[in-house]
Amino acid sequence: MTLPVFGLGTFRLQDDVVIASVKTALELGYRAIDTAQIYGNEAAIGQALAESKIKRSDLFITTKIWTENLSKDKLLPSLQASLDKLRTDYVDLTLIHWPSPENSVPVAEFMQALLAAKEAGLTRQIGISNFTVELMQQAIDAVGAENIATNQIELSPYLQNRTVVEWARQHHIHITSYMTLAYGKALSDQILNSIAQKHHATPAQVILAWAIALGYAVIPSSTKRDNLASNLQALDLRLDAEDMQAIADLERNERLVSPQGLAPEWDK
Repeated sequence: MTLPVFGLGTFRLQDDVVIASVKTALELGYRAIDTAQIYGNEAAIGQALAESKIKRSDLFITTKIWTENLSKDKLLPSLQASLDKLRTDYVDLTLIHWPSPENSVPVAEFMQALLAAKEAGLTRQIGISNFTVELMQQAIDAVGAENIATNQIELSPYLQNRTVVEWARQHHIHITSYMTLAYGKALSDQILNSIAQKHHATPAQVILAWAIALGYAVIPSSTKRDNLASNLQALDLRLDAEDMQAIADLERNERLVSPQGLAPEWDK
């Protein structure tokens, strides 16, 4: 199975807001939905998906295991609880949301438990999120690179995460970019706006098209129909080599997501 290039992120969206966002996205043609146990919106998303009447086989649902559920005795039951909320017998992709704080649950333990969930049919694919090079190596040692569908990481024009990206590519681990628009900060960037004007596009479309051109999957979120529709058009935008280099030059190692107590020691 391959990962969808484009999906809907649902971080910080809950209750009626996330239901409306998911339903609108599905109407516009989105079929991949990204959630997580800690987002507190799996049940609302499950409701939106059920009411959409779209065939389960046409959807690609991703959720993520929270750190409290990483031990081998908690991981599978917690994933089953997620499935119940999402009103589905399986998810297409399950990720480890963050590595265990202070390595209280070893990588090998939770990766092998996640692989057991795959073997039990609870999830079609498994992967990781917010993993450094060292942690990716531990995950590979535990279950093999062939069982790691993606590493979902913060990645934007201002944080291009090249060390992780290159190492993952060498080991055939796909990259999913989150926070691709840098919490919206990149939308006012002069260089990105210049490229957008050149292509009669929006800055968001330029950034998403840049990430897609580099081979990453993207999962932007929005609560507005116009933005959801506009973002999707990034799939049709082709940037030239000059554009790609100009965006590459925006790198400044500006990380926006690094929660104390959760974040590992990031690669430079």
